[in-house]
Amino acid sequence: MITPWLSCPRPNREARLRLFCLPYAGGGDQVYRTWADQLPIVETYLIHMPGRGSRLLERPFTNLLELSKSLAGDIVSCLDKPFIFFGHSMGAMVSFELARQLRRGCLEPMHIFVSGCHAPQIPDSNVLHDLPELELLKELDRLNGTPKEVLENRELLSIVLPTLRADCMLTETYVYRSEPPLNSPITVFGGLQDPLVKREELEAWREQTSASFSLRMLEGDHFFLHSSERVLLSTLSRELHQLAASLG
Repeated sequence: MITPWLSCPRPNREARLRLFCLPYAGGGDQVYRTWADQLPIVETYLIHMPGRGSRLLERPFTNLLELSKSLAGDIVSCLDKPFIFFGHSMGAMVSFELARQLRRGCLEPMHIFVSGCHAPQIPDSNVLHDLPELELLKELDRLNGTPKEVLENRELLSIVLPTLRADCMLTETYVYRSEPPLNSPITVFGGLQDPLVKREELEAWREQTSASFSLRMLEGDHFFLHSSERVLLSTLSRELHQLAASLG
């Protein structure tokens, strides 16, 4: 553990790029734990959010801007090489605001990969954080992102649900502020059967960059990053190799 926010499961001093991976709501470092071995072209860093894993006893953030400011201040010492963000769902929103926050200190990601998330200027229509428990559990089951053994275990739920609600509140109460587009190119991944995010909401990320933009649709629902992980990592690996090669 480098800081409470970061770990690097496979240090790679020879890598010219650093990839920072940000989890979805309720997720922890296990979401990306195997990526370091599958993406050797970069040095992979996992973001550890409060309220889960090694930070289980810490109070989770419920405000996206406060989280991005705290995270930016803690990881800046690891941004001495070209760096890239990958975030899925909530992680995509955190990546965006984190990039904005770092821009104020003249630091910008070389590339941002966002996944399974509507563009930030589109208000979030979900109200998961405020649902009664039974309704929330039905919705989690429908989205297919929470293991059934967790949904059926009252003890585990008592640990997981407060953090999940806080994460959902973080994105569902987010208020977008108009600023100039980022200079970082943006690549967006979406699920063809995602019930939460429409293609046009993914396309709208184009407004958030003054550089190149691309959208790639993969088979799967909102959690296609697991069901289509092989294809996702293959695509990501090709793009990372191109970015590394562009450094000369």
